[in-house]
Amino acid sequence: MTLRADTPVPTRVRRFSRAERWVHRTTAALMGVCVVTAACLYVPQLAELVGRRELVVRVHEWAGLALPVPVLAGLASRAFRADLGFLNRFGPHDRRWLRAALHRDRRPASRPAGKFNAGQKVYAAWIAGATLVMLGTGLIMWFTHLTPLMWRTSATFVHDWLALTIGIVLAGHIGMALGDPEARRGLRTGSVSREWAEREHPLWRP
Repeated sequence: MTLRADTPVPTRVRRFSRAERWVHRTTAALMGVCVVTAACLYVPQLAELVGRRELVVRVHEWAGLALPVPVLAGLASRAFRADLGFLNRFGPHDRRWLRAALHRDRRPASRPAGKFNAGQKVYAAWIAGATLVMLGTGLIMWFTHLTPLMWRTSATFVHDWLALTIGIVLAGHIGMALGDPEARRGLRTGSVSREWAEREHPLWRP
């Protein structure tokens, strides 16, 4: 079968490097292990179903300790460092994007975005901060002999409620991803269609 000369050829643009996709997948896997093991520790029905609480606790602790490792390893990638720079910059167009999102304005023209939109930037900043808090409170809960009882009690309170919040936010993040197949394809293959890039991220110049 031959293609006619006037047959349009889909144009794709590179969005993520292999290192960036590895960081995302590994971080997602570790976060998933943390969430699942936490559920098995705190939901009685799951705890009874799984059993072996001591093993679940150890898996949860080591997965939590390993959570920052993919990001730290990703810093060796120039593309990953560049994207961290994009995520950390918040401009006037990002405030416009957030206003449109709050008013449920779905017109593409009202939601200008660079490589990452404002929602992705807010999520990245929040989940990074939440992960550090979870790591710190988890260490206090783990090494109980090193801190006063009041510290451990406060750490447990923060850890438990922040874990619930993370679960809710992650569910929203996954729901958004499920609604955008092309964005998922970009994380899976590293490239997206130019049409999608121009529509969803008009200020991005790949």
